[in-house]
Amino acid sequence: MATILDGKAHADRMLELVRLGVEDRKARGLRAPALAVVLVGDDPASHVYVRNKAAACARVGITSIEHRLAADTHQEVLDTLIDQLNADSEVDGILVQLPLPKGLDSKEALHRISPAKDVDGFHPMNQGLLLEGLPGLRPCTPTACMSLLAHHGLQLKGLRAVVLGRSEIVGKPMALMLLEQHATVTIAHSRTQDLPSVCREADLLVAAVGRPGLVEGSWIKPGAVVVDVGINRVEDLALGERIFAAEPRKLEVLKAKGAVLCGDVRFGEAMQVASAVTPVPGGVGPLTIAGLLANTLTAAGAGR
Repeated sequence: MATILDGKAHADRMLELVRLGVEDRKARGLRAPALAVVLVGDDPASHVYVRNKAAACARVGITSIEHRLAADTHQEVLDTLIDQLNADSEVDGILVQLPLPKGLDSKEALHRISPAKDVDGFHPMNQGLLLEGLPGLRPCTPTACMSLLAHHGLQLKGLRAVVLGRSEIVGKPMALMLLEQHATVTIAHSRTQDLPSVCREADLLVAAVGRPGLVEGSWIKPGAVVVDVGINRVEDLALGERIFAAEPRKLEVLKAKGAVLCGDVRFGEAMQVASAVTPVPGGVGPLTIAGLLANTLTAAGAGR
């Protein structure tokens, strides 16, 4: 049976380091770092995520500033707000919560954020610094995943890693960070030929595609480490019966409540094959917020 990689416990460790960093700033007569979050529209998941971020900010002493805009907000209004936050010397980090409502260009908004305040690490300049292996604000989720792996002592040098997913948010930066640590990296995706065979080559498998239960136990190399970045809401009972065959408790929750959260990996099956697995929920999710606040502290330090 595999070891569960507890993301929540490691997020707590990361947040404590951030809290100590904030306290150190205050002891030196500096103000607390400030994070501005822009929330557009009424997406329920986004509202929950923003509330969790605000709670985490309060926990570590970071000032959280929320800007809520209506779903029918025009791009020009959003752009103007971002420009104002860029110019505000009291704001260290800016986060535009995704997804944005239809009619708004997320790339335009994200690219408008000053690279020095881009605590999500999505700006092309920060992505370019990552590509060259230079210091900068890096995407929160892969950075926190790397921290989790380091905490558990996984030696990445020479390891065969497969990253399933090629997004700018997780897949591509995760691959670059693994390569930086001398892993041999393959990026796989929906058009990869014989995807199960490619996944079975991995000593470290990172799944970040957003498809519930895509990765079966038979796709996993015995003894591999599995990091499941996906977080999906399953409501379809037929799908649940197929992907939760090795997780009867999760299937019971689905039947009782009509919905359940799961990752891209069939957790119950993975636990029987892998050496270590991140759960969903309680795995990568808490790490992302911890990484965001660590970036906010870094941005504040760079600014003053």
